[in-house]
Amino acid sequence: MTQKDKLAAQRIYILLGALFITSLVVSNLIFQKFFYWYPFDVEIFGSKLFEISVGILPYPITFLITDLISEIYGKKRANDIVVAGIFASLFSVFIIYAANGVPAIPNSPIDNPTFTHVFGRTILAVASSMIAYLFAQFIDIQIYHFWKRLTQGKHLWLRNNFSTWLSQFVDTFSVVFLLCFFKVLPWDIFKGLLISGFLFKVLVAACDTPFLYLGVYLFRKRFNLKVNEEIDLL
Repeated sequence: MTQKDKLAAQRIYILLGALFITSLVVSNLIFQKFFYWYPFDVEIFGSKLFEISVGILPYPITFLITDLISEIYGKKRANDIVVAGIFASLFSVFIIYAANGVPAIPNSPIDNPTFTHVFGRTILAVASSMIAYLFAQFIDIQIYHFWKRLTQGKHLWLRNNFSTWLSQFVDTFSVVFLLCFFKVLPWDIFKGLLISGFLFKVLVAACDTPFLYLGVYLFRKRFNLKVNEEIDLL
């Protein structure tokens, strides 16, 4: 690979990392709003199926990006992005904590109670999310590369979906459990949120498979990569 190609690959890696970190941080900021996705009018454990937090929307993007980075740049680069995402999320907590501690002026559009009500729970959300996310992402990367080695770089759909399904269940269970444990959410919606969140992520994982194929195809075409070949940025 030429030096020009390496520079291009590094820029793309940075852009993918930026998308990943943005999706992760934003999901922790918006999690308190819930919506109902309407394809099925079904109740399960007293909750509407697919009655879920908007914070779940950016999460599938993070798993798509780590799978793409794992495929093209390798396991180490995917783990590096995960660590960077954790650092960014924790840093966002410190910023919110500082902003919440500064008193609002009388004519501020957002007063202290409103700001605290919206962002005050973010610290617990990020703490819960990071514990779950840490396990889920590393599980995703480990399983992805297990299937990649086993299939010798073939059957991309298999490792994309199998790695995501297990890691998303770990992530969903851990997040919902910890948020209920810290009394951010009531326990009576635990089972409904767990099943709804997991099924939604499974559906999205299946839907993002064509995008992973497209991304891998474009990378291999642009950088003349063979099947199972990875880009070394060093």
